[in-house]
This record gives sequence, structure tokens and C-alpha cells, in this order.
Amino acid sequence: MLYEIGRVEAFRELGIRYKYLEDELKIMMPVISVESRYIKPAKYDDLLSIKTILKTLPSKIIHYFFEIFNQENELLHKAEVKLCFVNMITNQMVRPPHYITNKLANYFDQKD
Repeated sequence: MLYEIGRVEAFRELGIRYKYLEDELKIMMPVISVESRYIKPAKYDDLLSIKTILKTLPSKIIHYFFEIFNQENELLHKAEVKLCFVNMITNQMVRPPHYITNKLANYFDQKD
């Protein structure tokens, strides 16, 4: 659940809306793998922050890295989550729509 909050909010900050992606572009992003590492426990009433990292532009798969910190900025948890882009009409994996890649491209070095 925290991963989903992290990626939805990261996309929201970039002006990418999941509702538009699903309702208008008919693209969904199911999770295909999760790898997580628990470092320290979170405690009741801890204020948690989620750092969401994309190291590369997505292809048919988008690979997120997450770090979760408490209010003392202690690293509690790390995770890698892979999702794919699926056309909701054909149920086929597809490349990400330009709606996403155009907004993400500014954050990556485009040297070829």
C-alpha cells in the first residue's frame, strides 16, 4: 500500500493522473514483482515519508525504487517494484504512452 501511495503521489507531482491513464488512454499498470527489505520497524504514530525513485525511463516495464523513512529520517524499509503497461482493451503489454514518457523525459539524460 505504501508503494502505491508513493508512486501515485510521484506521478501526481509530475502532472500524470492514473485516472486519465485508465479512463481515457485505457492503460493499466499491474504490479509484476515486488522485492522488499525491512531494516527497522515503523512504530505507531510514526510520521513516515516515502522516497520514490525512477532510475531509467520506462519501457514496457516501469521499475520503481522506494525508501521509507521515519520522522527522525531513519531508513526503515527499501523496496523495488516492477509494473508493466497493459492495454485494458486487448490485455496486451504495451509501451508507455507518450503522456508518461514526455513528462518523465526531462528528468533523464537523453544522451545516445
